[in-house]
Amino acid sequence: MEMKSDSVEPEKSDFLQPLDSEIQTWMSKAFDMALEALENGEVPVGCLMVYNNEIIGKGRNEVNETKNATRHAEMVALDQVLDWCCFREKDPKETDIPLVVYGCKNERFGGCGSVLDVSSDHLPHTGTSFKCIAGYRADEAVEMLKTFYKQENPNAPKPKVRKDLISPPSGAVAIQVKQGPQDEESETIAPLS
Repeated sequence: MEMKSDSVEPEKSDFLQPLDSEIQTWMSKAFDMALEALENGEVPVGCLMVYNNEIIGKGRNEVNETKNATRHAEMVALDQVLDWCCFREKDPKETDIPLVVYGCKNERFGGCGSVLDVSSDHLPHTGTSFKCIAGYRADEAVEMLKTFYKQENPNAPKPKVRKDLISPPSGAVAIQVKQGPQDEESETIAPLS
């Protein structure tokens, strides 16, 4: 598979061609990790970092389990990569990322072509350009995410309900502000009719 340094997404025809068997193998393992995350009450994301056909970092989301917002799959895997670099006496800055493959875009926060494009935009301090393959098994990735968001998150904060509002059964409320004695404001709450 030829690597293009400035390509964000492959052309539509690239999706019709089979991906390299190594990429299929690695992505299958990443999807297994995402499924494991889902089974453990986490957002279903798995991440593998591969160097010379060797896994040097792997992770799945652990945010809910650890109650630590930094334990995203990529960060868990990156911790292992940094350990690997230290063990091999390799400067982490020397490990360029030539290729990123992922399942589905995040249209609100995505960094590989959705909101921002760190893969090919010439942004300060983002390293060298790399190739991105977006949409690998995208339908399956989206379904796993939907499954997660349909279930209740036991670690989510409980919603706060104001107990001082009195609402009629229809749910309609009118709040009227009027001038009181000595120009003080007061509120009255009455149902709309």
